[in-house]
Amino acid sequence: MITRRACFSASHRYWLPELSDADNQARFGACSQAPGHGHNYELIVAMGGPLDADGMVLNLSDVKHAIREQVTAQLDFRFLNEAWPEFDLQQPSGILPTTEALTLAIWRRLQPHLPLMGLRLYETDKLWADVLGDSMEAFLTIKTHFAAAHRLARPELSPEENDAIYGKCARPHGHGHNYILEVSVRGAIDPRTGMVCDLAALQGLVDELVVEPFDHTFLNKDVAHFGTTVPTAENIALHIADLLSAPIAGLGASLHKVRLQESPNNAAEVYAEVPALGMQPQALEALASA
Repeated sequence: MITRRACFSASHRYWLPELSDADNQARFGACSQAPGHGHNYELIVAMGGPLDADGMVLNLSDVKHAIREQVTAQLDFRFLNEAWPEFDLQQPSGILPTTEALTLAIWRRLQPHLPLMGLRLYETDKLWADVLGDSMEAFLTIKTHFAAAHRLARPELSPEENDAIYGKCARPHGHGHNYILEVSVRGAIDPRTGMVCDLAALQGLVDELVVEPFDHTFLNKDVAHFGTTVPTAENIALHIADLLSAPIAGLGASLHKVRLQESPNNAAEVYAEVPALGMQPQALEALASA
């Protein structure tokens, strides 16, 4: 499998003609404002196949040309709502150019030209979508952060025993981290709104259930769950998954993964979907590491 990165700048507006201005404002917030807003998009294309006699899966010049011809030349410095016919909202089949809908539209343009395994489209460094095939299913990820302190120690063990297990992390007064949290959900793209779920509602849930209760706390003392559970990165990520799974299902999506980065050298990932460990596509791993 190989990956190729490409960038383009474009604007879009979330506004449905069948809704009133007030309803569009209520549903899409600032994203409904005319004449729209823009992003510097970053596209990652994962492709697979056998090595040829030249030692390549694909000729990268051909890959670069296909991506430029089919995607970036058509979208760069454009208003997405008017760039491609699938985003023509005057038509009943028109769909809003959300991150996830745009990723799927790109897949359908590149698929005849490249042996695609997966696509990732970054709208910002805090929001991106993954598509792994020509279906209406997509993964949507939001990224946020919180600062918190913790101490790693089991109360039934002696200081010496805790020190042997947790080292400096067992010191009595604890220590702190700037945690980076990524929450990935999976679901069907709505054929009109272009959304896997209401993005503002998803961000609101993460803020309400995780960021606000955890930020600037001493986890062991201020978050009840960690009064009896050692707040390792793994346990924090698992607890976040437990907190978010049911509320995200209420939005019509499935919590796929929680990734918690504790430091530049330490991160934990929890897959919330039971079959995910067995079915985890290689393409997602390639996109994540590109």
